[in-house]
This record gives sequence, structure tokens and C-alpha cells, in this order.
Amino acid sequence: MAVLLQQITNGLIFGGLIAMVALGYTMVYGIIQLINFAHGEIFMTGAFGGLATYTFILPADAQKIWYVALPAMVVGGIITSLVIALLMERFAYRPLRNAPRLAPLITALGVSVFLQEVVRLWYPGATSAVPFPSLIDSAPIHIGSITLKPSGLLMLVVSLVLATILQTYVNRSRMGRAMRATAQDPDTARLMGINPDRVIVLTFAIGAVLAGVGGVLYGNYINAVDNYIGFQNGVFAFTAAVLGGIGSIRGAVIGAFIIGLVKNLADIWLPGGTAYDYVWIFVLLIVVLVFRPQGLFGEAERVRA
Repeated sequence: MAVLLQQITNGLIFGGLIAMVALGYTMVYGIIQLINFAHGEIFMTGAFGGLATYTFILPADAQKIWYVALPAMVVGGIITSLVIALLMERFAYRPLRNAPRLAPLITALGVSVFLQEVVRLWYPGATSAVPFPSLIDSAPIHIGSITLKPSGLLMLVVSLVLATILQTYVNRSRMGRAMRATAQDPDTARLMGINPDRVIVLTFAIGAVLAGVGGVLYGNYINAVDNYIGFQNGVFAFTAAVLGGIGSIRGAVIGAFIIGLVKNLADIWLPGGTAYDYVWIFVLLIVVLVFRPQGLFGEAERVRA
């Protein structure tokens, strides 16, 4: 029982991270039906942006004060992710807005590889894993038989808070209504005075902010980053978005926690252990999609005449 509770806790923490990345996937797809495979690299560049802020910008005295250094790194990660995402939208995806769906999909894969190689070649020491500072007290927290790192608890809490804020914003704000209208029917939304380009840019920006925060908190949690963390966690995040119902904010979050739990429980309880965690995650995805192709919380696609 103690091992089970510990693995569930680890799964929830990992699910919190995946949720911050999966929300970017599901929002972009919901608005423009684009699977942005480069979104994982937005998460990765956010982690390196936060690390660069700590290494090259913060004074030595400020680096020692976690409640100064960590917010500064988060801001640096957000700015980096935001700039990369907006440039990506403007120069890689907008010219292909009306192209066949295969063109932006291939472009997304190209942008993903491009960003991985840019970081590997140009960030100092990024040809291998780069140490990431542990800013929060590393003494573990004990709750009964459960042990967790404060940085992991922070990542879980922040992901839930941000997901709640995002859901509230989309449901209740004027721009949130514009986003939902654009996702439902962009042509009619344009006739009603909504600027779809503005909505799309905002969608990319929100996804980038979440990914930037997630990248910094993830680096603080595992204490090392490399140029492949975006691809690795992006696979989990995309799977979570599809499992929960791509286009659904609630579905992306719940799907992320399911992925986190399956991954960590499979490491101990399912055949193959850690080496087979990808297998069990995709087995679950296939089973769900066979019986519910739109995902757990997605809506069946409506075909407009």
C-alpha cells in the first residue's frame, strides 16, 4: 500500500507537468485544427530561457534567494517561450493557414527539429544534459508513508491553479467567448466582428505562457535539462490531449493525470516495468479511441455543409 500511494503521488506530480503542455496542444487544435508538434519545444525553450536568466542575468546575491530567483526564472522562461511561439505562428503557420492540412503538419515537425538543434548548437554546454539549479528547499516532505519533493508539490499546485484560471477565462471572458466562437465556426465569427488572427495569436501566447512556466518548474524539479525534454514530454502531452478529447481543456488536464498515473503505476505493477511504460500508455489510448474516437471529454466532429 505504501508503494502504491507513493506511485500515485508521483503520477499526479508528473500529470501536473504534462497538463501544462497538453493545454497548449488542445487549445491550438481547438482553434485552427493544427497539431502543433513543435509545442514540446516551446516547453523546452522555456526551461532554457529560465536557466539563461539565472545564469547570465541574475546577480550572484539574487541567485541565492529562491523567492527572487525562481520568479525571475519563470518570467525569463515565459518571455522566451512567448517570443518563440509568436515567431512560429507568424512565419511558419500563418502563411499556411489555408494550405492542405499536411503542409502545416510537416512544418510543425520541421520547426520541432530546428528548435532542438538550435538549442543544442548554441546554448553553452547543451550538447549534453545541463545542470538546473534547485532553488527550493530540497528536504523532502513526509505525509504518512508518502514522500515528495517541495518542487514537485509546487509543480502540481501551479498546474491546477493555471488550468482553473484558463478554464474560467475561456468560459467567462469576452475574449474567451471569441475563442470558442472561432473554434466553432471561424467564418461566422469573422462576420460577427471577431478577428480570427488576433484570437489565434492569443491562443499561441497562452499556450506558450503555460509551457514556459512548466519548463522552469520541471527543470527545478529534476535539476537537469537537455534539448530533448520537449520531445519526450511533448509525446506524453499530445497523448493526454487526444485521450481527454483534443480541443477540451478539462479533457487535456484529466488526460494528463491519467497518463501520469499509468506511467508511474506501470513502472511497478505492470509487466515490463519502466521499459514498457510507453507501451501501456498507448495501449490505453488505443482502447479508449476504439470505443470513443473523440476522446473521453471531446465532442464528435461536426461536418459543416
